[in-house]
Amino acid sequence: MGKIVIFGAGGRAGRAAVAEARRRGHVVTAVVRDPARHDLSGDASFGDAVSTVAGDVTDVDSVARVAHGHDAAISAVYDPAASPDAFFTGAARALLDGLPRAGVDRLLVVGLASVLADADGVPLMDTPGYPQEYRPFCLAHAAGAEVLRASAGGPDWLIVSPAGDFDHSGPRGGRYRIAPATVDSRISYADLAVALLDEIETPKHHRTHIGVEGVTP
Repeated sequence: MGKIVIFGAGGRAGRAAVAEARRRGHVVTAVVRDPARHDLSGDASFGDAVSTVAGDVTDVDSVARVAHGHDAAISAVYDPAASPDAFFTGAARALLDGLPRAGVDRLLVVGLASVLADADGVPLMDTPGYPQEYRPFCLAHAAGAEVLRASAGGPDWLIVSPAGDFDHSGPRGGRYRIAPATVDSRISYADLAVALLDEIETPKHHRTHIGVEGVTP
């Protein structure tokens, strides 16, 4: 049993990660902007080993404070009120600097399929016919990823994203596979969380971005 701090635990990917971590017996600190709105410690389905705290993933001191004493971190963050280009780069820098101060040496980041390469090495957002209305948001995600890639030190990080998109109502199948970016690929939030926890418990990929997709029985 380990201790995992999850930033952005109030969102769908974050809550799925909390649920999977508790399923495996880990102790979880759920970090949210507003605990009064997202108090996961009051959710009976998570048991009594989840605590909810307020934190700012873009502030290095806040990251170091809430992450202290944990074995690994998951970042599933999004702030609709913030400028995306500043938010994702700011979060990456704060995590790179704050987690080592807290003694945390493994970081899993929930990423975006749009910036994942397809089988030909082309980012999905640059493939023919891919919708471009959210391109600034995609580029902001890419900028945050570049901050991680440019780092010489910091935690052993990994970006994990759907290979295509989420199956928003999909159940936990418990199975997934690594895949290049593909528009038609789908994975449930619960199975993405399985991939995240697998990479915490048995790290296989390091300082890169992988895509995962669900596997039907």
